[in-house]
Amino acid sequence: MRRGFAFLGCLGALAGCGTTHHASPREVRLPAARPHELTPPPIVARPIPFGARRRRETAAYAERHYGVSTYRLSAPHVVVEHYTGTGTFARAYAMFAPDRRDPELHELPGICAHFVVDRDGTIYRLVPVSLMCRHTVGLNYTAIGIEHVGTTDAQILGDRRQLDASLELTRWLRCRFGIPVRDVIGHNESLASPYHRERVAPLRRQTHEDWKRADMDVYRARLRRLGC
Repeated sequence: MRRGFAFLGCLGALAGCGTTHHASPREVRLPAARPHELTPPPIVARPIPFGARRRRETAAYAERHYGVSTYRLSAPHVVVEHYTGTGTFARAYAMFAPDRRDPELHELPGICAHFVVDRDGTIYRLVPVSLMCRHTVGLNYTAIGIEHVGTTDAQILGDRRQLDASLELTRWLRCRFGIPVRDVIGHNESLASPYHRERVAPLRRQTHEDWKRADMDVYRARLRRLGC
């Protein structure tokens, strides 16, 4: 898994933590696309709590790790793919919603992802892309995090509905922000990104096992064929 802070990938171990918030799903209303823009795929809003305290903690985290004191994500350069390590969206949501110290690095704010793609192809938005999420050590300051409900790369690559939805979401995001296909990466590739930056020495080689290069090469080939 990974994690937002660096860790979201193998969150299977955390699947039992947290209380699920039962806000009713609703379709995200997005601005109308300009003629040269892609139409976004259907997205359901299931926001996690991200109030003033979590924003302050995020800004403090960004200052410690990246030297930028902000909770905002502006002009992202990277999209990072993850898997949740859980079998259901509800268990994944329960991991990301609580603002508590993560069990791996023991930091605040709590881990999170911008989007979660469920097994049936439903895309959930947990956090606006204008806010920074803890999902990948060294890249949170400039990366959008996409989680996939599941426990292995192969499981997701072999699930047509989930994979198609993931590719459409990633395509829309990368085209919207002008992100090259080469900068759509798996969590396991984080250390090789030219945007990787980490001020805390013990974490400079920290990464996760989800979405290794061979599997991301398959994913990127499919994504490249979609174009913008």
